[in-house]
Amino acid sequence: MDNFTRADVEIIRRETGFSGFYRMDILTLRHRLFRGGWGPELRRELFVRRDAVCVLPYDPWADTVVLLEQVRVGALDKSERPWLIELVAGLFDDDESPEDVAHREAQEEADLTLLKLLPIMRYFPSPGGSDERVHLYCALVDSAGAGGIHGLDSEGEDIRVSVWPRTDAIAAMENGLIDNAASIIGLQWLAMHASRLREEAGARP
Repeated sequence: MDNFTRADVEIIRRETGFSGFYRMDILTLRHRLFRGGWGPELRRELFVRRDAVCVLPYDPWADTVVLLEQVRVGALDKSERPWLIELVAGLFDDDESPEDVAHREAQEEADLTLLKLLPIMRYFPSPGGSDERVHLYCALVDSAGAGGIHGLDSEGEDIRVSVWPRTDAIAAMENGLIDNAASIIGLQWLAMHASRLREEAGARP
């Protein structure tokens, strides 16, 4: 197996095609081939954006999860209902750690206090054309009293927060009602680890 690294990709040119809240770069590059030698010059558009943090809030004492619902522009053309059921999520601000983002977004989007953060994984959601990397967590929470409408008016957020029995949320993922990557990965992870989390949770704080 070839152990290619970044040194095996040559970026010949990099230009900015668009710059707004997000950025689109146009790259001309070539890379080494599995069969040996270098491939031809390729032109690729790269969607450049800050990395994201996603958090699945889980109450191990009630065996419930807290989920968010909001309209998503990316679903407008391909879904009859572009209000997606999602996790707490947000982008990094300057000099923030992933944990900082998780706690900030939980307060802003759901008025939740995260009691303990459990890293699940880091992954690239769409590496064929975007450099975004997602830091995915499960967080232990007390879901009593959670719910309502939240979000920052300054960012135009209108977020409905609700508490779901864990089994109902997993069923919604399995039947396609929950159909975004971070939520699917987080709920699949929870399906594997919920019993352990409940055993280890101890008394409700």
